[in-house]
Amino acid sequence: MSTFTAPHVDWAHLSPVLIVLGAAAIGVLLEAFVPARLRRTVQLSFSLAALAGALIAVAALWSGVKSSGGVHVLGTALVVDGPTLVLQGTIALLAIVALLVVADRTSTGEDAFAPSAASVPGSDYEEAARRLGLQQTEVYPLLLFATGGMLIFPATADLLTLFVALEVLSLPLYLLTGMARRRRLLSQEAAMKYFLLGAFASALMLFGIALVYGYSGSLSYATIASTTANPTGTDSLLLVGAVMLLVGLLFKIGAVPFHAWTPDVYQGAPTPITGFMAACTKVAAFGALLRVVYTVIPGLKWDLDVVMWTVTILTMVVGTVIAMVQTDMKRLLAYSSVAHAGFILTGVVALTPGGVSAVLFYLLVYGAATIGAFGVVWLVRERDADGVVVGEATHLSQWAGLGRRHPWLAGSFALFLLSFAGIPLTAGFVGKFGVFSAAVDGGAWPLALLGVLASAGAAFFYVRIVVLMFFSDAPTEPAAGEPLEPSTQADVVLEGGATPAVATLVAERAPALTTTVVGTEGWATVSIGFCVLVTVLLGVFPTPVLDAIAHMSTFLP
Repeated sequence: MSTFTAPHVDWAHLSPVLIVLGAAAIGVLLEAFVPARLRRTVQLSFSLAALAGALIAVAALWSGVKSSGGVHVLGTALVVDGPTLVLQGTIALLAIVALLVVADRTSTGEDAFAPSAASVPGSDYEEAARRLGLQQTEVYPLLLFATGGMLIFPATADLLTLFVALEVLSLPLYLLTGMARRRRLLSQEAAMKYFLLGAFASALMLFGIALVYGYSGSLSYATIASTTANPTGTDSLLLVGAVMLLVGLLFKIGAVPFHAWTPDVYQGAPTPITGFMAACTKVAAFGALLRVVYTVIPGLKWDLDVVMWTVTILTMVVGTVIAMVQTDMKRLLAYSSVAHAGFILTGVVALTPGGVSAVLFYLLVYGAATIGAFGVVWLVRERDADGVVVGEATHLSQWAGLGRRHPWLAGSFALFLLSFAGIPLTAGFVGKFGVFSAAVDGGAWPLALLGVLASAGAAFFYVRIVVLMFFSDAPTEPAAGEPLEPSTQADVVLEGGATPAVATLVAERAPALTTTVVGTEGWATVSIGFCVLVTVLLGVFPTPVLDAIAHMSTFLP
């Protein structure tokens, strides 16, 4: 008779993940038992405490992992090493900053989310929910579940856990994407596209996992790596499986040609959720990609080089070129994120220790600037002739003259754009210099050269927005009673339906939309201020952070 041996679980090294996922599960219970009038305050406080606890747990583990090099947890399921802690700390920090924007409400008490996400847009039920002032506080546990999946994603050490983490982080994002208060149909369309394309990408990834398992007989990264070092007659099975596995990861980072979801989802999702996705999801996905490329398939370097180089080139070029012709701010930032995915991929392709630390630093500074940029977009709104705020002003023409009316907000946005462009003395410059230098050291100097050229091209549409805000006048509106253009004048209809031969009636002018910065509770302003601080400090004094990351950039096999 065999005796049961309880598995040893290193709870301490799992603490960042356990804190966030445990808080998410408790958050679901809070939805059921906390009175409606207190629910938002309790959920927000609890979520902030959970994310702060995860960040503290990462800090507590830092010195031990730095000295030991890391440990395997839950057998071969997870590994907690230097890159894992850097990525988990970055995700937790960015999630806190993004949560401040998510929690912000305008002076009229509205947040970014529909009062009833399940209602049909324009229906009586939706109108009744709006009049009653219902709030979707389920957003907070959903965001925690997504963050928990992101914390697991870069720490996975076997393919099954990788797939489970991918689904845990993705499913809440599908729901959050469709919950926008404004442009409900656009938001629901974006959620459906994201879900369907994400399902296809997950299926391809799962098929790739099956092929890799069929080749190696194991789901463990270490076993697969040792198997690939000894080629057999079924190498084509491994190669196809590895490519399909990479497709799932490249989809999450928005790399070309798996980027089609990015502009639609970024535009349709609630703007605070867009910032959260654009920053935290990219950090988690690149962390998982780094681990797979550096520890699982190094033996396939020469076979997969052509794939990775092609994807990197296409991502930089397509993202930059298409961003130049965008007129919607959120779509422009979406294609900008595609281009930045290409820049970061140059550091991944380098396959050098310096490439790992450069990518980790780039993810931190890019995430901070991205959340700050979308925080600004959340505050810039349209207002009709009656003074009612009706939605976000996302068309580029609506941002003309914003720097003269709101210089601090426009100045912050300009700083984020200049960081995206890689202008010196911003954190973005240090990040780009790091990944391009790593690419040169790794022999991928053509990618670095193309990255520099693409960055110069990207500077065009970033600087264009800065010029628009500070050196262009706001569009002038015709005065009340001023005749409109002939094509917009209304026909005069006389009694009996006849129309006069000559009509000079001045048409009543449709309500004009002007651009304003909406008043809020101030959470978004705090988030933007923190992002400005990070962008400036890491652009001027990056050395301490770079040194800390460099000492934690070695993957445990």
